[in-house]
Amino acid sequence: MSSLRTRQQRRKSERAPGMLGGVRVPFAERAARDDVDHGVRKQQEMNWRYVSGLIVLGLTGLLIVFFATDLFYVRTVAVGGANYLDEGEVFRYAGIAETHIFWVNPQQVREDIIASSEVIADARVVVGWPPDMVQIYIEEREPQVIWVQDGVTALIDLQGRVLRYPPDDELLPDLLQVVSINTLTGPPGADVPIPEQAVAAAIQLRQLGRQEAVRYHPTKGLGFNESSWEVWLGTGTDMPNRLRIYEALRDNLLDRGITPSEINVADPEGAYYCGSIDSCYE
Repeated sequence: MSSLRTRQQRRKSERAPGMLGGVRVPFAERAARDDVDHGVRKQQEMNWRYVSGLIVLGLTGLLIVFFATDLFYVRTVAVGGANYLDEGEVFRYAGIAETHIFWVNPQQVREDIIASSEVIADARVVVGWPPDMVQIYIEEREPQVIWVQDGVTALIDLQGRVLRYPPDDELLPDLLQVVSINTLTGPPGADVPIPEQAVAAAIQLRQLGRQEAVRYHPTKGLGFNESSWEVWLGTGTDMPNRLRIYEALRDNLLDRGITPSEINVADPEGAYYCGSIDSCYE
């Protein structure tokens, strides 16, 4: 019996140490390493929780700044490219006062601005960060003619639309002034459009060197006085040809000793002159 205990003790003492990573490690050392690894994992978990908490706090702070403060609500806009409109007008047309910047739709703002004013041909809207959160770049319609009708002076664009009603000291010297003698229709505006063909004719006359104001008649078109007679040229983009016809007819009449009261070239193929009110000839 004693020999059996001796053999068991010998076998126990001869047991191989534990294996760790392919290396024999005594049991006591392996247990110590397990305690160290557990501590490292626990510390890493605590670090990640700390980082996650900071991220949550940071995002919460950003949401508070974005929505609980006035910093990101639109109260003004930066405007570029405008010559006839001021910043306040453009801001009013945009319709985004007191709107949070996150809810501003640039395309919708562009459409609202264009629809709000005849002066604006196009607009580009850029949304960013403070201080200039909303930037609006305006392309204005250019005035082409100064139109006077029913005592009202207006700047007119290429399509005959009224851009604005300027005071006399702001009239543009590069534009031809047209005075309508048809005062029954009222002042120019949305309800009283200006004929595009009349605007086109006025632009051509200005390009051909005409600087003095001309008149407009609904059926005779554009006209002016030369010497003691009236000249009517109609409307459209054929002014150079009509002026040549007029000058040829005028010279022919004067060579024949005829002083007309009116020369009408509104219809180039049916030009005529009048010697008096009751006597007109082609």
